[in-house]
Amino acid sequence: MQENSDNFEENSVVAPEEDFIDSPSPEYLQRKLYFLLEHLKNFHAVLPESYQMRIPYELLTGLANSLLNDTIFEIVKGLMEIQHVTEKHLEQLRQQVETEHNIEVQEWMSKIQDEEELDHILNLMKIKHDQKMKETDIKLVLHLDQKVKDQQSTLERAGVPGFYVTDNPKDIKIQMHLLDFILRLSKMKFELK
Repeated sequence: MQENSDNFEENSVVAPEEDFIDSPSPEYLQRKLYFLLEHLKNFHAVLPESYQMRIPYELLTGLANSLLNDTIFEIVKGLMEIQHVTEKHLEQLRQQVETEHNIEVQEWMSKIQDEEELDHILNLMKIKHDQKMKETDIKLVLHLDQKVKDQQSTLERAGVPGFYVTDNPKDIKIQMHLLDFILRLSKMKFELK
C-alpha cells in the first residue's frame, strides 16, 4: 500500500516540471514579440498617414504583447465566424421581404384584369414595399451596429489594446485596421530559428 502512495507522490512532483517544460521560454517569447511587432510596424507603414497618426507605436507594442498568447487569435476568428453567420442570416431576412413582395405582386397580377387598376395597385404596393424595405434595412443596420459593439466589448474584455465600445466612425475604422492586422498575423507562422 505504501508503495502506491510513493508512486503517487513521484507523479505529483513530476507534473509541475512537465508544465514548466511546455511553457514558452523567455527567449521564445522575446523573439515572437519582435516578430509580431515587426509585422505590425510593416502593416502600419502602408496605412494612409491619417490612420498612421492615430495608431501610435505604443498601441502596436501593446497589441503585439497581447498576441503573444494565441487566445486573442482564436477570439478574433470566433468573432469573424459569428459575424459571417449573422450577415448571412440578415441577408436572408432581407431576401425574404423581397420574395414576399414578389409573391404578392404575382397574386395581384393573376387577380386583376384591368390594366389601370393593376397599375394603381402595383404602384401602391411599390410604395408599401419601399417603406417595408427601408424599415427592414434600418433594423438590419441596428442589428449590425449592436454586433460591432458586442465585438468591441469582447475584445476590450480580452485585453486587446485599441478596443473599446464606441460609435465614432473614425475609431471604428482604426479598430477595423487593428482587426485586419490581427487576422493577417493569425495566418503567419512564427518559428524559432
